[in-house]
Amino acid sequence: MRGSSAENAETAEAQQVIVIGGGIAGLAAAHRLLDRGARVTVLEASDRLGGKLLPGEIAGVRVDLGAESLLARRPEAVGLAREVGLGDRLQPPATATAAIWTRDALRPMPKGHVMGVPGTASAVSGVLSQEGLARVERDADLPRTEIGDDVAVGEYVAARVGREVVDRLVEPLLGGVYAGDAYRISMRSAVPQLFEAARTHTSLTEAVRAIQGRTAAAARTQAAGPVFMGIEGGVGTLPLAVADSVRARGGEILTGTPVTELRRTGTAETSGPGASRAAWRVVAGGRVLHADAVVVAVPAPAAAGLLRAEAPAAAAVLAAVEYASMALVTLAYRRSEADLPEGSGFLVPPVDGRTIKASTFASRKWGWIADEDRDLLVVRTSVGRYGETAILGHDDAHLVDVSRHDLREATGLAATPVATRVTRWTDGLPQYPVGHHARVARIREHVAKLPGLALCGAAYDGVGIPASIASAYAAVDALGGDPRGVQELTAHPVQSLHGGAGE
Repeated sequence: MRGSSAENAETAEAQQVIVIGGGIAGLAAAHRLLDRGARVTVLEASDRLGGKLLPGEIAGVRVDLGAESLLARRPEAVGLAREVGLGDRLQPPATATAAIWTRDALRPMPKGHVMGVPGTASAVSGVLSQEGLARVERDADLPRTEIGDDVAVGEYVAARVGREVVDRLVEPLLGGVYAGDAYRISMRSAVPQLFEAARTHTSLTEAVRAIQGRTAAAARTQAAGPVFMGIEGGVGTLPLAVADSVRARGGEILTGTPVTELRRTGTAETSGPGASRAAWRVVAGGRVLHADAVVVAVPAPAAAGLLRAEAPAAAAVLAAVEYASMALVTLAYRRSEADLPEGSGFLVPPVDGRTIKASTFASRKWGWIADEDRDLLVVRTSVGRYGETAILGHDDAHLVDVSRHDLREATGLAATPVATRVTRWTDGLPQYPVGHHARVARIREHVAKLPGLALCGAAYDGVGIPASIASAYAAVDALGGDPRGVQELTAHPVQSLHGGAGE
């Protein structure tokens, strides 16, 4: 039976949108597009969905083999989780107490800091040397430092409070987010809250105290929930649930379908007076598809390849984006044989010359992992930073061995694991060097010349899960003629905080 003429007209007018990329950004874009009444097809080159979010198991226990936590102080990730039916599975960490393995000892992670930068010397007295603490105190007496349009986090912080703060605190915390080099990473893009405060205060420690004061005031006036959340069964279940929702509402998702060509074919007239929208031709998996609009939600190198024909200037900028590679080593121990310190894990400053950069005591951090098998203790380590390629050239057995060695040195854990898994993330984390905001602005300027095209993902306005989802929503809104989401992200990038040791 045919539908009513009104229903047929609505179907005829529905915009056909192709989303290239089945990671969390692409799936979030598809979800949003369906909310707006579009017809959606998602094309994913690999045989699975989720990108850097990957659920798995070890010794029969479900774990994350990629990112493991969501920044809950932003609404996008937890909001999307609730929309797709995961609200009752959201869980805060069972413990938020982490440590830092520095100068041959596990030391409690200081509390009074913003991404490792202290508001007072006393806040970091357990981590820095006496010389380092004295250097922090000198900040108040230094003349104002102009930071201009952007500056490297490490460069600015070292000039104000000393290299020891950077090397012992900022570097491991930023490394947990970007696997990068603090002396290259943009303060404006990576730590925007600190960048803005530093521009309006004479000293850096004063700026940090101002941020802390605003945070405390906000907590008093509103319900201050957990900073981070996990999902029972793993954060890797989020993209799968989003995909299920997309399919249930009529969206099409194709895996194993790499896109090999993206070209404009002209404009397609719409029913509105004088309105038109771009038309696109997409070649994928041996098929030719046509769409009114396209959302490109793939890493920068892949996006560069897709845009080379229609937006060569944007492609050139995207091709220059660098990435860091890393590996996660997941180990399962018999709890009776594994005696670990309290807390969620620890971070490792590169300056100490260790191989691992962090370790998460996953069974301690997430109650749902502990509940799955009370006789097991799951631990994971991360290996690899920007510019470190030699260590990742070794086989999985070697990465397990060096992880066990460092765990033994840090915690005394000498037991033999009952199971191990190594998950490699080659070119997994985009780098945000000084001037990243200007680079993103150039990309968007070139792409804006092509109606019906939008970009989203971790390479633009923040590497965390909420940032990627916010990027997707802004891209969809921009396709609909609403630039406010992109403008907000441009003015206020989503700071990707550290979700506890190991991330």
